[in-house]
Amino acid sequence: MAEVKNRSVGKGKEYIYDSKSDLNSRLADRVVSDLEQAIAARGKASLVVSGGGTPAALFAELNTRQLAWDKVWVTLADERWVPATHEDSNERLVREKLLQNEAAAANFVGMYTGEATPAEGEVACDSQLQQIPEPFDVLILGMGGDGHTASLFPGADELEKGLDMDSGRRVLSVIPKHAPHGRMSYTLPALLNNKNAILLITGDSKWDVYQEASASGTHDAMREMPIRCFLHNNEVALDVYWAA
Repeated sequence: MAEVKNRSVGKGKEYIYDSKSDLNSRLADRVVSDLEQAIAARGKASLVVSGGGTPAALFAELNTRQLAWDKVWVTLADERWVPATHEDSNERLVREKLLQNEAAAANFVGMYTGEATPAEGEVACDSQLQQIPEPFDVLILGMGGDGHTASLFPGADELEKGLDMDSGRRVLSVIPKHAPHGRMSYTLPALLNNKNAILLITGDSKWDVYQEASASGTHDAMREMPIRCFLHNNEVALDVYWAA
């Protein structure tokens, strides 16, 4: 069973589990329920996911669940600017771990469009992502040890544009200073346009980073750890799911 807490910052809740397997099972229940409600309400649903090792087990759990997957549109919160065949591609992870079994019927829209650089691919990527129903019905974010989420990296030259709530941008090309590959990322205002937002983290080190991020929501602090833009948001709830 999860220990559920109301956080003292933002509008979200914390769901703390005894094991990763329990977390992934319960979170899969939640995601399927949210998507079912969206399909019932508007005939289709959107699921925006993050890459990395943490969500892989969740994807494996989700792909066994019965759902009208043919009415679900799936995309990524961000992508490394590499072909889908590359070992570092988030699209490759989603195709191999999520879009299998029952979920093979889902409609996937990737971010990588083949241009030489992410900057050159911004227009094509934005056009491609217009297929994704908005607001997002379910958004699953991750968090790096530096407090970044999606490809909104602290210290990146593009960070201010990515966090600008008045930019009118859906996506932004990013060149991280301390991570491999150029990136394409949804911007903060685009990510905040959601109905159900979830931060999925595991392990003690990520819990410590999350606690640090929860401590301050000032303008400067948000730039130091961009996940704070979600944790300290009083309009859009971010639920946190964690297991050691």
